[in-house]
Amino acid sequence: MPVLTGNYLPPGIFKNPDMATIYSAMLRKVELPPAERERIELSDGDFIDLDWSYAKPSSTSKKLVILLHGLAGNSSRAYMKGMVRAFNLNGWDGAAMNFRGCSDELNRYFKSYHAGATDDLAEVITHVLSLQQYEQIALVGFSLGGNMVLKYLGENRIRPKEILGGIGISVPCDLAGSLGAITRMRNFIYSKRFEINLKKHLFKRARKFPDHIERSQIAACSSIRDIDELYTSRAHGYKNASDYYEKASCLQFLDKIEISTLLISAKNDSFLSYNCYPYELARNSPIFHLETPVYGGHVGFVTKEYIYYHEKRAVDFIESLL
Repeated sequence: MPVLTGNYLPPGIFKNPDMATIYSAMLRKVELPPAERERIELSDGDFIDLDWSYAKPSSTSKKLVILLHGLAGNSSRAYMKGMVRAFNLNGWDGAAMNFRGCSDELNRYFKSYHAGATDDLAEVITHVLSLQQYEQIALVGFSLGGNMVLKYLGENRIRPKEILGGIGISVPCDLAGSLGAITRMRNFIYSKRFEINLKKHLFKRARKFPDHIERSQIAACSSIRDIDELYTSRAHGYKNASDYYEKASCLQFLDKIEISTLLISAKNDSFLSYNCYPYELARNSPIFHLETPVYGGHVGFVTKEYIYYHEKRAVDFIESLL
């Protein structure tokens, strides 16, 4: 398919990537009825909390979108609620994942989540199919969650026929490259915010698992990579941070995707490296669609309407597959 630049043109100040990124992440308000929370017991004895939002006027939809949040996020983030609302208005129920340890209660094990944790997504899909209600399922992931969606779709596994397609928004397809991008000086505030949030989470984990990690080790971390070296990689079976970045990046799985997929990443997204824009693959693939608007920052496709650009594009793309 040809690479699409899209027709996204944001309101004035939101042409600035930082304004778009910060406003969308911290200032946007999305009104939704309270979600219904369901706890899924996983095969290894841990759990994941799903937050359900239903299409109106009833909850008998045969269509479901499963949403995956980004690093240090959860289902209550505006970008998650905005996408759920867009799909609900078009007749889709929504199930928003809270990765292990990202809901109101710390998960049971020392391990939690990471960019390549596709087995958890697979268990969620198995669960929703066991409800025997949904005939079409769409997957939508943001940033780290988008990496998980794209990796899942390209892995050598049996995927249910109900999965129509997948969408990734602002995806760090090359984890090492994106780490290099976000740790540049211009992104200092962003990377420091991620670091602080991740360390807060780890301090809670240290209280629950004092034999696995020490507070002094966490306090000594001064970057996202330090945290990935200390915890993310080793807690999830990788040798070190480099091994984690190499094996968990979705970039190596993209050419193996066999169902229609859309990746939307803005050209002015300062969190992404060059390898996160797989132009050549998109030009030569009949099913992998790459859209790279000039503007949008990181998950910041602001419009004057309550439905943002990437939300409308996601719904339109999935609806075109029905």
